[in-house]
Amino acid sequence: MLPGRVEFEGSILPGIFLRSRFSQIVLLVVALLAFLPVVAVDHVIDGYVMARETTALQTTVDAITHDSQLTVHEGIQSLRRILANSPSLCAATFVDNFNSELQSNPFLRQVIVQNSDGVQYCSAFGHAVQYRVLSENLTIPGHTETLSVVAIDGIETPLLKITQAFGRERTVSALVLASPMLMRNDVPLLGQISYLQVALTSGSSILLRGDERIGQGAVRDDYIFARSFAGEIPLKAEAGVSFSQVRSGYSPLDIGFTVAACFMGGLILVLAIQYARKADIVAFDLERAIIAGEMKPYYQPVINLRTGKLIGCEVLIRWVKKNGEVIPPGVFIDYAEMSGLAIPMTLSLMEQVRYDLEDICREVPDFKVSINLFEGHFRDGSIVEDIQSVFEGSGISYRQLVFEITERRPLDDRNAANRVMTAMHKLGVRIAMDDAGTGHSNLAYLQTLGIDIIKIDKIFVEMIRDANQPVPVVDALISMAKDLDIDIIAEGVETQEQALYLRSKNVVFAQGYLFAPPLKLSSFLVLASALRPSSRESNLEPGLAA
Repeated sequence: MLPGRVEFEGSILPGIFLRSRFSQIVLLVVALLAFLPVVAVDHVIDGYVMARETTALQTTVDAITHDSQLTVHEGIQSLRRILANSPSLCAATFVDNFNSELQSNPFLRQVIVQNSDGVQYCSAFGHAVQYRVLSENLTIPGHTETLSVVAIDGIETPLLKITQAFGRERTVSALVLASPMLMRNDVPLLGQISYLQVALTSGSSILLRGDERIGQGAVRDDYIFARSFAGEIPLKAEAGVSFSQVRSGYSPLDIGFTVAACFMGGLILVLAIQYARKADIVAFDLERAIIAGEMKPYYQPVINLRTGKLIGCEVLIRWVKKNGEVIPPGVFIDYAEMSGLAIPMTLSLMEQVRYDLEDICREVPDFKVSINLFEGHFRDGSIVEDIQSVFEGSGISYRQLVFEITERRPLDDRNAANRVMTAMHKLGVRIAMDDAGTGHSNLAYLQTLGIDIIKIDKIFVEMIRDANQPVPVVDALISMAKDLDIDIIAEGVETQEQALYLRSKNVVFAQGYLFAPPLKLSSFLVLASALRPSSRESNLEPGLAA
């Protein structure tokens, strides 16, 4: 194997390329999401058109019923003024009065006096009025008059007949236009309305325009509808507009929104790709980095607090780019675990560790090499075969290997984890619980999984401020480990007071910046040469040396 180069055996590359599909799928999903605005344009504009045109149509229908309400009210007032100012029906004064109302009320078309049998006594123009009754008489709430629909020959649209009883036998009726505004050409949307019906609330039709089947529900799916009532007047109106017809009028808006959505989607996609390539979390570049050998082991010494000698190291991964930039694991580890790339990444790391540390492990048989594993290794189960494929027959024996599992993520499948750890123990490797006391474990957890070593997390070591001041949490962890006959390593030791306190509590092994940070191989080997015990002396406690 060439110095500084990671050679991948046949079992690694397929796994990497298999997992590279994950990033491709993610990129595809991002691309689809980026162009979601384009796909959503029609839906958004359809919703906008529906809301806007429904409001406009409702305004028009409300105007129609309001116009009819005004017409009826004016007819009622005209009829009342005629009767109030006329001493007798059909006399000269009566005729003068209804002629005056015909001139002042633009909605009034005729006034008729008749008996209960329909025999006419007089009318506005001095001759019998020929009309057809098209509906029943409806009472007008709050008024003494009634309302019905009639048709007169020569007048295109039906009229509303407002009738007031006069004595026991006679009635006086005013005939008015049902909705004068429909006779004008300036009504909003009137030219686009596909269906319009003005009717009494009893259902008797006054006016119908367009296809009656639309109102009956036969072809309602593609239409916008609005309905309105004329206040207390028993009259209503309903209108329908073809959605596709009004939608076609929004073509310029459609084009504008589509162009804007394409630009936005393209911008999102470009930014996503740039982020994937250039951001600190270069997720889509991780598998390439593994193949290119950019994932490098850094070695943090583990020191014997009694002798000051080096007893081993923890292997920590760093992403060292071609330009020399070093990316810490906190940036990419979560993605590696989520994507499954942590498994080939660990295998790559073990390959490099074997090459880097074979010589020192041969010279110092008790030297311990600690490598981190992830929860996914215990679900995948291939870690045992990977350990064998890398270290079998190498200068690093199984008894020199310690594999750390973190408490921060639970081992959901406890049975699978037990099977893997049992197989690892059969090889002779040891298992350490990292971040002890910070996550999901308990005494039963430690016992059932067969943990050999616990590592006291830095957050607890930081509680030690004075070598003579008790720290109950640290003391409890130490006591728990001793009760379970589990070895202890303290992490994150940064001050002399912490080292002295731990040594006073019979904690023998520690690592941290007080001794050295994680080091590149060359620096670590220089330190190891100065601190390691000779091949003839053991620097370990009986438990850790096992």
